[in-house]
Amino acid sequence: MNLKPLSPPDPAAVADWMAALPGGAIELRDDRIKHRWTVLIESFLLSRYPVTQALYFSVTGEVPGTFSGGRKPVETVSWLDAVRFCNRLSEQTGLRPCYSFGSEGADVRFDGAADGYRLPTEAEWEYACKAGTKDSRYGDLDRIAWYKGNSGGTTHDVGLKEPNAWGLYDMLGNVWEWCTDVYDETVYGSYRIFRGGGWCDEERGCLATNRRRSHPSSFKIDDLGFRIARNRIG
Repeated sequence: MNLKPLSPPDPAAVADWMAALPGGAIELRDDRIKHRWTVLIESFLLSRYPVTQALYFSVTGEVPGTFSGGRKPVETVSWLDAVRFCNRLSEQTGLRPCYSFGSEGADVRFDGAADGYRLPTEAEWEYACKAGTKDSRYGDLDRIAWYKGNSGGTTHDVGLKEPNAWGLYDMLGNVWEWCTDVYDETVYGSYRIFRGGGWCDEERGCLATNRRRSHPSSFKIDDLGFRIARNRIG
């Protein structure tokens, strides 16, 4: 897979990053409120890797983060940074952006029918991570993920660990990944969800079912990045 910077992003090259995933259903749970619910998933596209520093730079001209390396996942990006990246990538590749913004970047609205790049929903993310299984991990942790026990205190180039059954790499470990969804507006306001565990997490932090949340514009940390999704058209 070609991970060198794309300048400007080549639609065909970016599309080559995307895996076509089948439709299905996933049961989610919120242990905080002891609630379970089932979500139907339509077939969609998801990037095989987290967005790298090289791809992020090719779209935005910026390289945020603590750790340096074009093939390493971009990190220290807020949820707003991630969705603005998705919009810019959509515009640069001739697609309709999925997000629109109110004054000063507030009041973000999501167009689920747009054909552009977006963050996955948390249901899509967990469904993709499990790849047709019911397990909380898709393999032995040391073989599939960078976490506290093997990371050496840093992120690593994407794609070095074993993928899941659908060809997706680094779904667990390396960096947590932002999702589109609001966590619980009545309790946490605009806080958004992230999933997957990162390079500094213990084993228990790297599970397909773990849910975390934080502020969409102010929360940035060195083990939190994102991957991109698209609706499957036609």
